[in-house]
Amino acid sequence: MELSVVVPTLNGRDRLSACLDALAAHAPDAEVIVANGPSADGTTGMVRDRDDVDVLVEISDRSVNVARNAGIEVASGDAVALVDFDRRVTDGWQEAVLERLESAPVVTGPSLPIDREAPAVDGPEHRRIAGREVRYFTSGNVAFRRGVLEVLDGFDEYLNVGGARDAAHRLAGLGHEIAWNERMSVGHEPLAEGGHDWREKYRALGYRLAKNYGVRPGVVRTLVGEALCDARTSFEEVIRGEGAPTAWIGNGWRVARGSLEGSTDGIVARARDRSPSRNPRGLSVRHDRAVALYDRRDGRVER
Repeated sequence: MELSVVVPTLNGRDRLSACLDALAAHAPDAEVIVANGPSADGTTGMVRDRDDVDVLVEISDRSVNVARNAGIEVASGDAVALVDFDRRVTDGWQEAVLERLESAPVVTGPSLPIDREAPAVDGPEHRRIAGREVRYFTSGNVAFRRGVLEVLDGFDEYLNVGGARDAAHRLAGLGHEIAWNERMSVGHEPLAEGGHDWREKYRALGYRLAKNYGVRPGVVRTLVGEALCDARTSFEEVIRGEGAPTAWIGNGWRVARGSLEGSTDGIVARARDRSPSRNPRGLSVRHDRAVALYDRRDGRVER
């Protein structure tokens, strides 16, 4: 089984370099594809100067899901892995991927902090929604058989966040299991936590729930329950003096607005694509993602 590794990136030159170094050390036989958003930090020059990257795809979109699809589109392996630019594969990662894909259509593994005590992880997150058991995969560390990606039609480019979780819902709907292999481990440097974009988070949540399940009581309960949980956590911050009451109220409006927008768009998307893939803005819909392509496999340069 031939393995392709797609690395989506945007303005992460130094961390991307460390990611590529790890792939060269621990997955030397894999085809490596970098899908670069409109980076302004010298990423293009750094990647082109390396001889261990097979294809560099330049895209104009800032969306990680567009980058994922752009990389998948040019990958030639019959197994395709997605590794985020701020992750580093570890010794035995490639062997663990290929070994598990022999018996499972999708495999994922842990993403653990580097140089810090790692929490125990015994499997992927999972939950039951509208009668369906959904197992999520680690978005920066997952591998698929190519046939599964084709049926899934890649990632939904409507989403700016939550594309991996949407794909997990669709995999569950298609009846594909996500296997776990703890030896398929990647490391990451812990990043400082930023503020939440509440509108974007709930736009994505409302969209994927409405698109994948339609409007039903279980979907409404999930959406409302998630919002109430976040509202309670934020209110506790206000009580502790870590947040302002006006900000808490403003965030509530953003949650409501994002939920309504996403749910409405999700209903429209469900009507547009009634196929099992549930992906009206997927891999097959467009072929103009790349604005430039540098392919070492055949010396091709396209603009």
